[in-house]
Amino acid sequence: MHTKQYDAIIIGAGQTGNPLAREMAKAGRRTALIEREHVGGTCINRGCTPTKTLIASAQVAHLARRATDFGVRAESVSVDMAAVHRRMKGLVTEFREGLRNELCAIENLDMIFGEARFSGPKEVSVRLPDRDELLSLSADKIILNVGGRPAVPPVEGLRSVPFLDSTTILELEEVPEHLLVLGGGYIGLEYAQMFRRFGSRVTIIEATPFLLAHEDTDVSEEMARILCAEGIELRLATKVVHAAETAGSGGIVLTTEAENSEQQAAPLHGSHLLVAVGRKPNTDTLGLEKTGVTVDDKGFIVVNERMETAVPGIWAAGEAAGSPAFTHIAYDDFRILCANLLENGSRTTKNRLVPQTMFTDPQVGRVGLSEREAREKKRNVRVAKLPMTEVARTLETGETRGFIKALVDADTDALLGCAMFCREGGELMAVVMMAMLGNLPYTALRDGIFAHPTLAEALNNLFLTLDRKES
Repeated sequence: MHTKQYDAIIIGAGQTGNPLAREMAKAGRRTALIEREHVGGTCINRGCTPTKTLIASAQVAHLARRATDFGVRAESVSVDMAAVHRRMKGLVTEFREGLRNELCAIENLDMIFGEARFSGPKEVSVRLPDRDELLSLSADKIILNVGGRPAVPPVEGLRSVPFLDSTTILELEEVPEHLLVLGGGYIGLEYAQMFRRFGSRVTIIEATPFLLAHEDTDVSEEMARILCAEGIELRLATKVVHAAETAGSGGIVLTTEAENSEQQAAPLHGSHLLVAVGRKPNTDTLGLEKTGVTVDDKGFIVVNERMETAVPGIWAAGEAAGSPAFTHIAYDDFRILCANLLENGSRTTKNRLVPQTMFTDPQVGRVGLSEREAREKKRNVRVAKLPMTEVARTLETGETRGFIKALVDADTDALLGCAMFCREGGELMAVVMMAMLGNLPYTALRDGIFAHPTLAEALNNLFLTLDRKES
């Protein structure tokens, strides 16, 4: 089998691999970009684009039901899931096909669709889809951007029932009668609220005592209050020990163990089950044992701050390399690799800020240290906190749920982090992040002039709370 030589091989056309392939090719490097399914990675195909499109439809349904709160009369609200899905799939297809067409037209770039596997330290074989044919490729530089997939917990009987995950639930064109959600993290909560607003009965089962276990307790408790107010049932500190199909109905029954003895009295029955307990890296089929590239005990590729693996000439980026599983972080991984590989730079992942937003309603926008992390690090901090019931914009729009919180270094007035738990919390978080990037003290936001009435204006009063505590 003839081996085709390239300057660079990139495996995975996600948010690192896609732009890196473009830049390598534009720089005159003969580049092969290998993708086994769809260009755009998780974001376009199974993550941000489809889920946020669905969330937008659920938000419209929710607001329509609240019409009388604003003095508007509306008829009964119903959801046409087929139409909701047509809108979602149309946008995904538009993004995906547009990106594919762009990549296939780039000079010096070969877009190859197939399953890639190492056949040697710098050699990759690609099995083409629907053909019993292998391509053999070789390059001095190989970059891995293979992403991840939903994890399946070791629950007895689970693999024998028709459960959904964050990928397969996107194909569901019906409103579940009763959706059981296993997992109280970002994915689980976004889908739980979404389907509740579409009309499902929803129960969330979370093994820890709190939703969003990595968040501060006040964020977790406020989120629980908000979801319960929307009619979502919570089973916290509850472990699922067995799953089975309900005889004759095709539904799901879960046997659980809980700290609260009352919750152990009866099994949980639902029409559908969503498993949302995290993700695992797509590294198990790459043949990494033929390269010397090392992985940790969970299968994540071990890299340094420059995203170099243990093998010279092989790099890894994105969630499969242990980067925080966010599109914008995968794109920053691209910028680091691009600077170092093409511009002789020395960029690293060290000390980079990791902004994140959970797109529940209200959103949770976060950057920097949480209060819990600051206390664990023994930082001398001051905490500013403001309920959204004290913000003019939220009162006017009827969106007063949640609060905003920021941490300030008590010795230097530096901003250390924030949690913006409010309507458009991700956008408000970005304002604080910009101040952090510019090394501005909290007083710059306290004293800044923001347009009235906007959400950003709330930052004035948020940081004034620190002055009130001193007086």
